Amino acid sequence: MNPQAKLTFMLSLLLGTTLTISSNHWIMAWAGLEINTLAILPLISKSHHPRAIEAATKYFLVQAAASTLVLFSGMTNAWHTGQWDITQLTNPTSCLILTAALSMKLGLAPFHFWFPEVLQGSSLTIGLLLSTLMKLPPMSLLLMTSHSLNPTLLTTMAVLSVATGGWMGLNQTQIRKIMAFSSISHLGWMAIIVTYYPKLSLLNFYLYALMTTAVFLTFNSMKTLKLSTLMTTWAKTPSLSTILLLMLMSLAGLPPLTGFLPKWFIIQELTNQHMAPTATIISLLSLLGLFFYLRLAYCATITLPPHTTNHMKQWRNNNPISLSVSILAVTSTMMLPISPMISTII
Repeated sequence: MNPQAKLTFMLSLLLGTTLTISSNHWIMAWAGLEINTLAILPLISKSHHPRAIEAATKYFLVQAAASTLVLFSGMTNAWHTGQWDITQLTNPTSCLILTAALSMKLGLAPFHFWFPEVLQGSSLTIGLLLSTLMKLPPMSLLLMTSHSLNPTLLTTMAVLSVATGGWMGLNQTQIRKIMAFSSISHLGWMAIIVTYYPKLSLLNFYLYALMTTAVFLTFNSMKTLKLSTLMTTWAKTPSLSTILLLMLMSLAGLPPLTGFLPKWFIIQELTNQHMAPTATIISLLSLLGLFFYLRLAYCATITLPPHTTNHMKQWRNNNPISLSVSILAVTSTMMLPISPMISTII
């Protein structure tokens, strides 16, 4: 792709995200979402591969439908209340439509069907954008309207998302699909707490984006797209494979690592809200995600599989690990000791 065109699309992504986050009017928020959608489509389909074109088409159809529902929700609320302010969402029908629209944009179950297919048809870098930056505008709208949304509906969708992300990720062999179902599972943790403690949901999103960025950039450095090629990376980049093990365990939420921090806070807040059974259910369902993270780590570092692979062993080269991957790896694994400071901030 032409560098000038790529720069234009990236600037449009930042513009659309900033416009939606900073807007106080439904029309401006909708315009930002549309700019985002139109800017990411050429980036998804830039390889001209049929799978990429299919992914771009699916993404466009789903996002256009969700944006239409967002605008319809704002118009319905303005019709009943005379207010176009995002924070003045008081009409129950508008709240229900908006919850469905933002769930489609984020990929929450049961509106998750498009996300794994779109991620599978994209490159790793575009998959990273779809998993992090493109979820920030709908997440900000969810936070701005959190006081008006139905907690029971969001809790149901959150538990369903954690279960769906765990169950459907178990038998995947494509790394991008595994990361897609991982994203769906993490979105469940964000959605379950958003009506009770929005700042905690935002903290969870930031830490998820940090850990996912580190994992995606590591896979991109390894040039790995599926488990069978991941099995041969130890001979090529042993240090990066070791770091990947820690980052995957952090993404799974194991205690000494950064990923445990948001889950710890969310379980604590759910217990304070007298929702201990719900906290127990999503904690148990997150063990399903732990299984496929362990599977990735097993393939990358622990041992070679008992059967032969179709890929030749690669020579070990001395390419140094990039500085960005190193910094992200450290922050995505070692931030748990500063949890008292984070708890005072939120």
